[in-house]
Amino acid sequence: MDVFDNPILCRNCNIKMKREDFSKNGFFFRSLVCPKCKTRIIHPTDESEYKRYLDLKKKEFEVKMRMVGNSYTVSIPKEIVNFMQTQENIFDSMVKLCFENTDRLSLNFCSGDNTKNSRTIKSREIRIVRGNKPVLHSKQFYDSANPEKNQTKIYKENNLNLEEENLEDEE
Repeated sequence: MDVFDNPILCRNCNIKMKREDFSKNGFFFRSLVCPKCKTRIIHPTDESEYKRYLDLKKKEFEVKMRMVGNSYTVSIPKEIVNFMQTQENIFDSMVKLCFENTDRLSLNFCSGDNTKNSRTIKSREIRIVRGNKPVLHSKQFYDSANPEKNQTKIYKENNLNLEEENLEDEE
């Protein structure tokens, strides 16, 4: 039996709290919210799992890349695989590997319906300066869930004024 299955009263208002679930960074949180004062209680298990994720995300792992046949392999630390709680489902299954930038690869373990809910948001800003004066300034924004909002803006220096050019992204 879960503590959230029972009625819980707000300690400020003494009113029964209502269940309101939400997601953050791909994590699903069970919570209770007071309809009057908006005090929120997050399920302790969900909160501790999210903290565990944040701690793991802060770590940087050094792994070896090895040649096996005609392909390279990279070992994934057991700590990451255990966190994902899908160890038995990962082995011998297909994963998605994406080449994001010249120095970044992404490995996606989601399969089937889980990939439909995945979302990628990227933003990048580039400034070119020549002789301590701005020459070119570019801002790029990419959102896989809202491709109509994708944009690239380029600002060029023209007599100490910056003029804006909008370009359509092809992504």
